[in-house]
Amino acid sequence: MSEQGFTPALGRLGPTRFYDLVVMLTRERLWRALAVMHVAPRPQDVIVDVGCGTGSTALLLNRTEPRARVVAVDPDPGVLAIARRKAAAVGATVRWEAGMGDALPGIVGVGAADAVVSTLVLHQCPMRTKRAVLAAAHAVLRPGGRLVIADYGLQRTRLTRLGFRMVQFADGVEDTRPNAEGVVPELMAEAGFRDVREAEVVPTPTGSISVYVAFRE
Repeated sequence: MSEQGFTPALGRLGPTRFYDLVVMLTRERLWRALAVMHVAPRPQDVIVDVGCGTGSTALLLNRTEPRARVVAVDPDPGVLAIARRKAAAVGATVRWEAGMGDALPGIVGVGAADAVVSTLVLHQCPMRTKRAVLAAAHAVLRPGGRLVIADYGLQRTRLTRLGFRMVQFADGVEDTRPNAEGVVPELMAEAGFRDVREAEVVPTPTGSISVYVAFRE
């Protein structure tokens, strides 16, 4: 984690303003679309995007189902400023909130959300923060609510492990290694989620990105 309490979007790679350009290297359109497909937004759903970054997933959710209520949360004022500009440019109706992932209950309300989505967040976090974010996601979901995580997961091949070194250079080895070793489903189950599964695996030049799906009891 950085001194301000969170890892900047690009870690050590560069300024936040270049994030959207860099993330295109990760086959972003594919894994982000798969994540939204598994969220399956419906009219009147309350969907929380935790660690929303520059807002790409939140905006795609809004475009997919404009009648859903999307709440996008991030602690970084720089990325939220970019997200708000992007939303204004397309007339999107997303509620942008500043806050850490473990503060979701105070921002959204306990049991208030139908779905929580997180994209490219957990791999940047220390283990205690990964657990805290998942616990907060569990708290804000209604019974039967859905959690969808698109993030770097188990790196199964030499090629994906090699590509993942770029991510580790940007975000640090200590925080990223557990993801690469496949810890995310275990942490989801530990947080109380059921039917945890790795629904998709997308190989990218920066390692493989997995889409995990689970439900609250």
